Amino acid sequence: MFVIEFFRVRGTDEAHATLDRVEHDAADLEDAKVRAQSLFETLDMPQKPDALRILDHSGDEVFFWSPQYGGS
Repeated sequence: MFVIEFFRVRGTDEAHATLDRVEHDAADLEDAKVRAQSLFETLDMPQKPDALRILDHSGDEVFFWSPQYGGS
């Protein structure tokens, strides 16, 4: 189980404002990455996100992606 968080990044201090969180039951991280990047463009959110991150079942960040900055 992974949690995908979509957020805005404030330019002045890099603070994150979470727009939405989606749980995704994926076989592995690669599957979660594909789903997250697909949702980035299609999920109905109050604002367009700047980036996303994926958290594992322990709440640890295992992936970060932004169209501007690329991924890890």
